[in-house]
Amino acid sequence: MSLKERLQEDWKSAMKSRDSFRATVLNMAKAAILKAEKVDGSKLDDEAVIDILSKEIKQRREAIVEFEKGNRQDLIDQTNKEIEILLEYLPQQLTEEEIAEIVRNAVIEVGASDIKDMGKVMTAVMPKVKGRADGKLVSQIVKEALK
Repeated sequence: MSLKERLQEDWKSAMKSRDSFRATVLNMAKAAILKAEKVDGSKLDDEAVIDILSKEIKQRREAIVEFEKGNRQDLIDQTNKEIEILLEYLPQQLTEEEIAEIVRNAVIEVGASDIKDMGKVMTAVMPKVKGRADGKLVSQIVKEALK
């Protein structure tokens, strides 16, 4: 079963069990996928769906920062629940140690010596962690490795 089909089936289950919050989150994810398919004019594979879900999660994480500035704990809690639901559809997330190991290997691979080589390292690392790690965290770990 493709990721898109799994989203559809889980949405149906949420609707049947009257879990309106989960159904709404899954419906938003399905809408984002449908929009991307209309733009591309083709059916998306699982990798493209993972990219879209990753972007949805990133948007929500950025929104949390704004909600914290506005002292809106209710919205922070709601958005965190949305992120938890969406994370169920992404591959198992890497730990910081696993990311650091990938970064160390990439630094050696590209021969990076200082922060000026960050772009080269990020170019080598991102395809390996795609959908399995937050780009901001990867960037932070790369900066630490190049200090």
